[in-house]
Amino acid sequence: MRPENCTLLTDLYELTMGQAYLQAGQNESATFSLFVRRYPRDRGFFISAGLEDVLRYLEALHFDAGDIGYLHRTGIFSADFLGYLQGVRFTGEVWAIPEGRLFFADEPVLEVTAPMIEAQLVETYLINQVHLQSMIATKAARCVHAAQGRAVIDFALRRTQGADAGMKVARSSYLAGCVATSNVLAGKEYGLPVSGTMAHSFVSSFPSELEAFRAFARSFPDRCVLLIDTYDTIRGAHLAVQVAKEMEARGQRLQGVRIDSGDLLALSREVRRILDEAGLGYVLIVGSGGLDEYDLAELSAQGAPFASYGVGTRMGVSADAPWLDMAYKLVHYAGEPIMKLSPGK
Repeated sequence: MRPENCTLLTDLYELTMGQAYLQAGQNESATFSLFVRRYPRDRGFFISAGLEDVLRYLEALHFDAGDIGYLHRTGIFSADFLGYLQGVRFTGEVWAIPEGRLFFADEPVLEVTAPMIEAQLVETYLINQVHLQSMIATKAARCVHAAQGRAVIDFALRRTQGADAGMKVARSSYLAGCVATSNVLAGKEYGLPVSGTMAHSFVSSFPSELEAFRAFARSFPDRCVLLIDTYDTIRGAHLAVQVAKEMEARGQRLQGVRIDSGDLLALSREVRRILDEAGLGYVLIVGSGGLDEYDLAELSAQGAPFASYGVGTRMGVSADAPWLDMAYKLVHYAGEPIMKLSPGK
């Protein structure tokens, strides 16, 4: 998740250009701007994320003996260029919008000024990190806004595109306003609050739903949230009331119930009524199950009585906008401004 040396995590042409630059004496100071050309559908802003990983990468930039040996074995590069790479370190500077801040289309989120070869070599990694993390932070910010003050928790890990993406999703969504993540390793690595309840498999593994609820309440008397939709949500709510009363008799309190399927608006209202009539107004309702900002906005507009939401897949992959047209373009070289004129780019 945090490799010490990602210098070879680059596109080949960054290196082939580097050799040609070196042999042509083309290594004066260059400035590159990293920006998003245009908005995806239904977007009007972006949230900056990924800068911490960029800076860590630049600080560690070097080609170790194994890197040089591999590049030599490809048969592509000259001895003088491989010798040059042995001494490469990032000596430039970075100007960037801080993480968690708004930025807009065609606005540089980051600029690198360094000798041309250094500035060119780092292109791929910088786009890779800022692209994913800003895309996810933007999606998460939209979810947080749509929830209208109700807490949003990242549940995306199991369907993100790989383990590293799962870590970046947890961090980026927290930057954008999510209050916690289900990702335990992200909690450890980034110091994020972690949150989770139970799966339907836990409930269905017991002889009865009530026994499952009681077992969980015994194990977690101070943080018990029951998943009540495994079989029938309304029946599950009544069983949760029974367990909550048993907990009260022990001087404990049921923290909440979670609804993960069905008509979330109608079910949340009925479950809220059941809880309130039982004198359990303190028991919170958590909503989850394939949600995104459009669902959250509709639930908010209808006054659904959810206290928080677990938002997973659609946020974790930015389902409606899974890529950004992000570019890293040369804007200044050797004291002269540079402009690319390619149509549409």
